[in-house]
Amino acid sequence: MSDRKQLPLTIERRSLNYEEMYLCPVCRHGQISSLALMDAFACNFCRHIFTADLRDQSIRVEDSSQPMTWRWNGHTWQGLHQTDVDLTLVIWLIGVALVLLPPSLIWISSHTFPPVEGEGWYWFPTVWVSLAFFLHLTFVSWLLAEHYQLPIYVAFKVRLQMLLGRR
Repeated sequence: MSDRKQLPLTIERRSLNYEEMYLCPVCRHGQISSLALMDAFACNFCRHIFTADLRDQSIRVEDSSQPMTWRWNGHTWQGLHQTDVDLTLVIWLIGVALVLLPPSLIWISSHTFPPVEGEGWYWFPTVWVSLAFFLHLTFVSWLLAEHYQLPIYVAFKVRLQMLLGRR
């Protein structure tokens, strides 16, 4: 038999309160702690401000256009997504249209009026369609990351601001 004692596998559950620090649910890099003389939390990395409902064990980000809420389960944050399904569907449909429609129009025009084979700019329509697709995809991806406040995007944005000395 082994002489080693087995360690308990239970981890102490903490309740949400204003005296402790917690991992930021938005950027997942900083720590949120209470603001002096206020019933609110703030992140030391991304600088978001949160209001807390201690009875519900939840926090809500206040300085964002998105109404994002998280519930504290004693160990980590769980997202409580209260998004409007109709708005989300419209955003995704517009995003797909912005990515596919311009390159499709360029492709149709290049096939309706094809360039003369053997000319110096014969390759240009293919490059133009590809460039239009990737630029529109980049633009829509940026808008979606900004809309949903993805943690990796927020962390990258904050680190870029710190690198450029804007904080």
